[in-house]
Amino acid sequence: MSVIEVTDLRKSYGGRPVVDGVSFAVEEGEIFGILGPNGAGKTTTVECVGGLRVPDAGRIRVTGLDPVADHKEVTRVLGAQLQQSELQPKLTVREALELYASFYPRPADWRPLAERLGLTPKLTTRFAKLSGGQKQRLSIALALIGDPRIVVLDELTTGLDPRARRDTWELVEDVRAGGVTVLLVTHFMEEAQRLCDRIAVIDRGRIAALDTPAGLIRRSAGATVISFTPSAPLDDHDLNALPELASVRHKDGRVTLSGTDETVDAVLTLLARSRVTAHQLRVTDATLDDAFLDLTETTA
Repeated sequence: MSVIEVTDLRKSYGGRPVVDGVSFAVEEGEIFGILGPNGAGKTTTVECVGGLRVPDAGRIRVTGLDPVADHKEVTRVLGAQLQQSELQPKLTVREALELYASFYPRPADWRPLAERLGLTPKLTTRFAKLSGGQKQRLSIALALIGDPRIVVLDELTTGLDPRARRDTWELVEDVRAGGVTVLLVTHFMEEAQRLCDRIAVIDRGRIAALDTPAGLIRRSAGATVISFTPSAPLDDHDLNALPELASVRHKDGRVTLSGTDETVDAVLTLLARSRVTAHQLRVTDATLDDAFLDLTETTA
């Protein structure tokens, strides 16, 4: 059953379209990702879903409710951790949890929630003294304290170190295991590939693709990625003539090619014929990052 339905959503600022005809549905119990570069329209989309912005056109339903007309009811079924979330610096973790719990007629018990998110030792700590990871955990707790059916997490791990990011991913998986549908906004490919059941790739306000992570990777023009640093420059004409080649990218002296096994054989032949050594040669399967670049470059 779809718990979120978005149809032909449009939103402009100063005459410039930021969201331009976005449509998708989120099924109950899944982690649905919205992936895209900065400025693609991701945050505006989820703010419209949460009733924080009024769409210019289109239709949104959250468990059958209109986020604008039925805003009070929507806040009881949808919790949100927004991209810019700050609390009063002197507020303690306990005070924040108790305050947010008071906003709901039937809130979740914040004590086991704090325990589950590793916040119990920090209950008397002021918000300003929390680390970045602890603030994110508190943001998740506050998004869940109304006992929602759906939670929106917007750029959840931006600014976190790799350890804190992976710990937060485990928390998101625990949230879904507890029966909550997750709408996850991110621009981290690894995060989307690990967590999401399905992903909508938004580029320039439009959906470029919607599929499972594996499905998006299969759509990638090149199933195999070859990367190396050549000992001498290679002629672009020769590279572009390689069989089954999907793309060529140059960065910091390194060449990255997307293609097939036939492309691998051909580039090795080209290197030998040109008497060029391939330093740090890597041959890997395509990733979500490769699929994302293909999709967003195609729509440029």
